[in-house]
Amino acid sequence: MESDYIINGSLSVVGYGLAAVGPGIGLGIMIGQTQQAIARQPEVAGRLFTNMIIGAGLIEVLALLGFVGAIIL
Repeated sequence: MESDYIINGSLSVVGYGLAAVGPGIGLGIMIGQTQQAIARQPEVAGRLFTNMIIGAGLIEVLALLGFVGAIIL
């Protein structure tokens, strides 16, 4: 007996999932390295934290672009 399953949906959801992987890895590496740098030199923690937040914002833009691209397609 043949299976009559029909798959409905969009491959853009899969694309968004793959687009979220890169920024997730990038954030993990960046936060880990910032924590390591703060542990080594606590006196520059303020500047490192500010730079980390700016970098996190830029990385999150990549995830949002993937989300918008998934919606548009």
